[in-house]
Amino acid sequence: MEKFAFDKSNFFLLAIGMAVVIVGFILMAGSGSAEGYFNPEIFSALRIKVAPVVCFVGFVFIMYAIMHTPKNRKEEA
Repeated sequence: MEKFAFDKSNFFLLAIGMAVVIVGFILMAGSGSAEGYFNPEIFSALRIKVAPVVCFVGFVFIMYAIMHTPKNRKEEA
């Protein structure tokens, strides 16, 4: 039987991490300023502080998912 580098749990954790990153990018998105109109909402705390932290947490979770070794793989090694 072939042994793959990732297990089902790794793919599940990767999917969770990607979903968190996507949520972070969605939080950053929104309407911008147009010529002749300034939208002060582009400097809101949600876009400037919260969304980048959410993206960072998602990327860290993805790194964990890549390095995670399933329990059954630990027993074989």
